[in-house]
Amino acid sequence: MQYDSIEAIFDAFSQQRILIIGDVMVDSYLWGKVERISPEAPVPIVQVQQREKRLGGAANVAMNIQALGAEPVLCSVIGNDGSGTDLLNLLDAHRLPKEGMLQSKERITTIKHRILSGHQHILRVDHEHTTNLTPTETHSLLALVKKLAASCQAIIFEDYDKGVLGEELIQGVIEYANAKGIPTIVDPKKKNFLNYAGATLFKPNLKELKDGLKIEFNAKDANELKDAVVKLKQTLQVKQALVTLSELGVYMDNGKDKVHIPAHLRSIADVSGAGDTLVSVAALCLALNTSPRFTAALSNLAGGLVCEHLGVVSIDKQLLLNEAIKHNILQP
Repeated sequence: MQYDSIEAIFDAFSQQRILIIGDVMVDSYLWGKVERISPEAPVPIVQVQQREKRLGGAANVAMNIQALGAEPVLCSVIGNDGSGTDLLNLLDAHRLPKEGMLQSKERITTIKHRILSGHQHILRVDHEHTTNLTPTETHSLLALVKKLAASCQAIIFEDYDKGVLGEELIQGVIEYANAKGIPTIVDPKKKNFLNYAGATLFKPNLKELKDGLKIEFNAKDANELKDAVVKLKQTLQVKQALVTLSELGVYMDNGKDKVHIPAHLRSIADVSGAGDTLVSVAALCLALNTSPRFTAALSNLAGGLVCEHLGVVSIDKQLLLNEAIKHNILQP
């Protein structure tokens, strides 16, 4: 589909319904100040001044989809526990649907506790299970995904290696989506890296690409990067690849076009959640069938913008629009 302006593309975001399936979690923050060292051990004492809980993981992707004006549909399995209640309450608070959420007595809800002093990240404590879903849980979630995906324009796999996404579920969703003509976008991690055969767009970062394929190459060498991405596409039989290269920007290959977009100079405060934002933008662009160059450029812009904020935050749609217009990314 062709659009004559960036504004038209951003307006079209509001007509999209995007399903997000994967590991959801609660991001817990304790902010305080450090004025002394503990007499019990050589560690700082943080005097807590503020507490906050936010949606994380696949739920942060849903927040970004919502922030961009589209309708997110979140599908996952969480524990039947206090943190699960906190997560469901956060979904309510942000007016996000819960119809795709399943609770299990066999699992705990992932929560990441971050302790910060000013802008300094002191410690992170994770409370989680990383075992795969049971066959019963897998079948229940797959049936729910198929039911909800029928009215969606794209499906995002948001994988954090916490066990919600397994090979049977992944392939079941991809086969269903391909049969229905629904594009699938993958934000992978190591455990399931090779299980996404047949997906539409695969979005690893540089480390994930190297680890997943067990290869080494120089990302600054255009030919070596191109060859690595071609190998990725051939191995997984995916139509498109979008590789994030940190300070080197992003690289996209859709078979016909190969595009490298350099990173924009930013004041980086925190890279947490940048991948969530980037995959959200890429999914909406894929749903609208925008050009590979525009998809890569807008995703690159969005990922950089959220890095200017401390903690996991959603993209600001108006700010992203302003930046896209400023850099004239619709031009070839």
